[in-house]
Amino acid sequence: MNIIYRINEIINSIVWGPVAVAFLIGSGIYFTLFTKFFQFRNFGLILKKTIGSIFIKQKDPGANITPFQAVSTALAGTIGTGNIAGVATAITAGGPGAVFWMWVSGFFGMMTKYAEVALAVKFRNVGKNREYYGGPMYYIENGIGLRWLAVIFSFLCICASFGIGNISQSNSIAMALYSTFDIPPPLSGTAVAAICGFVLIGGVKRIAKAAEFIVPFMAFFYIAGSVIFLIYNFAHIPSAFLLIFEGAFHPQSVAGGVLGFTVKNAFHYGIARGVFTNEAGLGSAPIAHAVANCRHPAEQGLWGIFEVFFDTIVICTMTTLVILTADGGRLWQSGENGAVLTTKAFETVFGSYGSYFIAVAIIFFAVASILGWAFYGQRSIEYITGGNKKVLLVYRLVFIVLIVIGAISNIETAWSISDTLNGLMAIPNVLALLALSPFVFKITKDYMK
Repeated sequence: MNIIYRINEIINSIVWGPVAVAFLIGSGIYFTLFTKFFQFRNFGLILKKTIGSIFIKQKDPGANITPFQAVSTALAGTIGTGNIAGVATAITAGGPGAVFWMWVSGFFGMMTKYAEVALAVKFRNVGKNREYYGGPMYYIENGIGLRWLAVIFSFLCICASFGIGNISQSNSIAMALYSTFDIPPPLSGTAVAAICGFVLIGGVKRIAKAAEFIVPFMAFFYIAGSVIFLIYNFAHIPSAFLLIFEGAFHPQSVAGGVLGFTVKNAFHYGIARGVFTNEAGLGSAPIAHAVANCRHPAEQGLWGIFEVFFDTIVICTMTTLVILTADGGRLWQSGENGAVLTTKAFETVFGSYGSYFIAVAIIFFAVASILGWAFYGQRSIEYITGGNKKVLLVYRLVFIVLIVIGAISNIETAWSISDTLNGLMAIPNVLALLALSPFVFKITKDYMK
């Protein structure tokens, strides 16, 4: 086990190292520059075509799903415990300035996600009953003709679905329920497995419908709690923003150098955590977006931009302000980290109910992530096996069993390996995005005529 852990640490330091992260952010900068800051210039259009279209009656998608169900499924996989624990880790490791660089990663990540989604729709396959199949594996094969690379991506995605999308999430649920409500992990793991199993057996449409319900509810729940908290601490919000901007460029002045923050740390942890939480460039979300019954690849791409905006700019910022305004702006320097820091922050206003609030939020975020990643894993299995139903059934059964195993296991190493697998997915995906970038620019130009 020690050998596996050491090998993973070496690989992890490469796939989430400065060069790899710069590669991911660089792709977003590339698409931003060559589309003349599309996400900034057309932000009103993006909101109109995404949030503004929710209340318009959608055409029956048939065997597929609606654009909103697609982004809900993608957000189910994207919004997770990283929005609660990951932000806190970035702040404690890189200082408040890390949040500024998280925003930067989100701004450029919007265009990386846009490119992924647009290509996923353009190069998707159409199966029986006009059911859509798409994602990086399809635009790698159909766009640049490298099926072997597409298979590698799919294999990594399947492995990641077992790790970051299953074991890690079920363990987070079990720990939250045990520490807050004293519910035994085997019981919580079995309950979550039963709920997720019922959804998974219903196939893609049932996963999408579940995500369509869970994601808006959990987002409203978390945002509402954060807004109430921030109203109480309204006077400290300006100083929180000052900490963020000062910390991004003059971190020593934030805490007098006591905590040893540097611009390098702020940049590294902000960019890395930003990429990790919004998953722009990793290639997972396009698998869900490709199934959407949309009129134009760019139109679904707008949902990709919204996805990153909502995850990084909205949810992560809410967590940031809660942490930086708690206890008069002093709690973030207490030495606590991760979900514990976020929990203690909410407790400063809600008392013991703060821990209940975070526990419930973690449960919803983690269940949503499990369903989102189950969707990605199933699509990857279908790609590799050509839709073999027996293999797909085995995958679902293994996936459900691992939910229980994850709940009762000590999974520190599993978290690290999952993190590595997630990063490895980005390599074939970003290479394909850059190779197919002329299609992205053409799609964008055609849509904006």
